[in-house]
Amino acid sequence: MFDLLIASLQSLDWTVLLALCAASFCAGLIDAMVGGGGLIQVPALFGLLPTVGHATLLGTNKVSSVVGTGFAAYRYSRAVPVPWNAALPATAMALLGAYVGAYVVTQVSTQTLRLLLPVLLVAVAAYTFLRKDLGSVHAPRLNVQQERLYGALAGLLIGFYDGFFGPGTGSFLLLAFVVVFGFDFLAATASAKLVNVACNVASLAWFAPAGHVLLGLGLLMACFNVAGAKVGSGLAIRNGAGFVRKALLLVVGLLILRTSYDSYWPLLKPLF
Repeated sequence: MFDLLIASLQSLDWTVLLALCAASFCAGLIDAMVGGGGLIQVPALFGLLPTVGHATLLGTNKVSSVVGTGFAAYRYSRAVPVPWNAALPATAMALLGAYVGAYVVTQVSTQTLRLLLPVLLVAVAAYTFLRKDLGSVHAPRLNVQQERLYGALAGLLIGFYDGFFGPGTGSFLLLAFVVVFGFDFLAATASAKLVNVACNVASLAWFAPAGHVLLGLGLLMACFNVAGAKVGSGLAIRNGAGFVRKALLLVVGLLILRTSYDSYWPLLKPLF
């Protein structure tokens, strides 16, 4: 088994491997703070491995992401009190939502969602920017039963979105835990990491049995993703909620640029 993994890596150019490992480190760093690591890692895979099928690249991305996000979730759980009343139901329902979403995406087109996503991200950025005190204080506003119910709904809906499409999932989760539940950015990030792990596991449950995973490459990238997650989670925990807010605005801004280009440039290109 180990020999097969090594052989699969030897078939790739070392410069490609180096670039993918660097991208995975950066993705892990950003994702551990506010989500959005796919903004770096997915385009790197698609750009550097153009002959590999899309489903296989997405499956390989999930191998790396689930390990890095799992490490970040563990790191946060050791350093930040996790609001389990909301986080556990959200995590459990995200498994179901992401698996169903991964199935549905094979049956219908995502074009409408692609066009709407930049608009949704602009709304997220505007709301976060205008609310200067957003996420600065941990002041839960729901009772125990409400936290469990809303946590389950958030996990199901955002988990479905992650399996169906994906970009910005971490940012949407983070904002949901801050706005709906009243958590500060650190508690919200810790909760979002747990839900993200569930989303990645559910997606892998769809991709892996179908053979859509380059396991050797995915495990190598996972090592660098964990290294990035260690640095990113450390920065967030050490610098607090204000730092996470600024990082969220930066990442959402980059997501707006990327998703706008992906969604609208193919429509506008024939005009030029």
